[in-house]
Amino acid sequence: MYSEKDSAREYPEPDDPNENYRSPFRKDYGRLIHSPAFRRLQGKTQLYPGLESDFFRNRLTHSLEVAQIAKSIAIRINSVYKLKVADQINPDICEFAGLAHDLGHPPFGHQGEEALDECLRDFGGFEGNAQTLRILSRIEKRAKGQLETKDNEYRFGLNVCYRSLASILKYDNVIPQVSEDRIESQKNHAIKGFYYSELPLVKTIKTNVAGPDFEGKFKTIECRIMDIADDIAYSTYDLEDGFKAGFYHPVMFFCYPGEVFENVARKVAKAIDGPFSAADVREELLRIFGSIYEFPESSFVKAEGDDKTYFAIEESKAKATFANLTNIAFTASKNLADNGYIRTEFTSGLVGEAVNGVEYFPDPQHPALSKVQLRRDLLIRVEVLKNFTFESQILSPRLKVSEFRGKEIVKEIFKALIDDEGWRLMPADYQRNFHHFLDLPNKYRCIGDFIAGMTDRYAIEFYGRLKSENPETIFKPF
Repeated sequence: MYSEKDSAREYPEPDDPNENYRSPFRKDYGRLIHSPAFRRLQGKTQLYPGLESDFFRNRLTHSLEVAQIAKSIAIRINSVYKLKVADQINPDICEFAGLAHDLGHPPFGHQGEEALDECLRDFGGFEGNAQTLRILSRIEKRAKGQLETKDNEYRFGLNVCYRSLASILKYDNVIPQVSEDRIESQKNHAIKGFYYSELPLVKTIKTNVAGPDFEGKFKTIECRIMDIADDIAYSTYDLEDGFKAGFYHPVMFFCYPGEVFENVARKVAKAIDGPFSAADVREELLRIFGSIYEFPESSFVKAEGDDKTYFAIEESKAKATFANLTNIAFTASKNLADNGYIRTEFTSGLVGEAVNGVEYFPDPQHPALSKVQLRRDLLIRVEVLKNFTFESQILSPRLKVSEFRGKEIVKEIFKALIDDEGWRLMPADYQRNFHHFLDLPNKYRCIGDFIAGMTDRYAIEFYGRLKSENPETIFKPF
């Protein structure tokens, strides 16, 4: 499953005899944990703006949860499928991928991503996954070469192993350098992939991990595990945060407009590559939350016939029974949302079932590219919850207002920095990089790197010092 080429690094490092107690991949984990980019995730939005509450998940806590789930999946596969030691999946790399997968997210989530992509559309574009690779391989300050000539790339980021870099390459796709090269459906949004500037590095990663003769789409087993873990965490814990925030509880799910169910159904159908209707979405939600409703059998009349059992409501008591059942359902639904014990037990159960439903498909020819997938019934569950949260919450007016302001802030900061001598507003290390690279795309990319690394609060404060009538003190450093 692993070779010496997997643990090679872009910038060769001498062996340290004092470090032999750790594997190269565990060293990568340590470098990531101690990096500023990882720490800054605590200040980036997951679902709800962190400035309003410190209870809800942010990008850092989400990444910790994804890492734990990913590592659990790897350990379970090794155990359940009784893999030989040489064929076992390395849990450290899966954990690394979970911790690193959101490093490239800019402030204000996907709206910040769209804003930077609009600003950089003719200079290589912007996308969160592409930025993650760039942070690990270029931006973080761990390894560097000599500044012998202007315009040479001298940075090697955290200089992690090729297999570790491969674990975050979710999309084997080069982002077009200019907007006119984008196909029509991609012209107005960020394109998932990696930057053209990292193409040589990606080719080297593929050669070391999959071999020089590999052709086809590249995605390692650790990356696939991380991807599933991300979906499990997103579908479950964002749902839990919505419960805690009081924005909804299970009974309310059935009160959303029909178009929400239609939109969710379309996305689920695409994910499972098969038909799925709005009625199927409702049925799945009933299956997910049905266990919380304990209706007393005394409410129904039981009858036998045709080898089947039937339940009905007695006509004379129909209205009273219906009112009682409604009260039971509403109370149980509110209890799930409001009671921390019930809520935690429920979401823990969802995560556990999903982890136990991951199936493994080895690839004898290219073991590194072996596949995993969720069992179909659990894939449907995860996709319904994930997309229902997106449609009902992330696209809701309450969050859209916050996101719109975030997008405006990012674009205004970018505009200020590209103005004549706007580079002087950046910290000294970014100024050095700005002048080291000579062509405009690299200079713009430097500005994009600076903004993408901002936390939500830092971006708001930076914007306020540029635009506000009451700026912060000049003694507070950027």
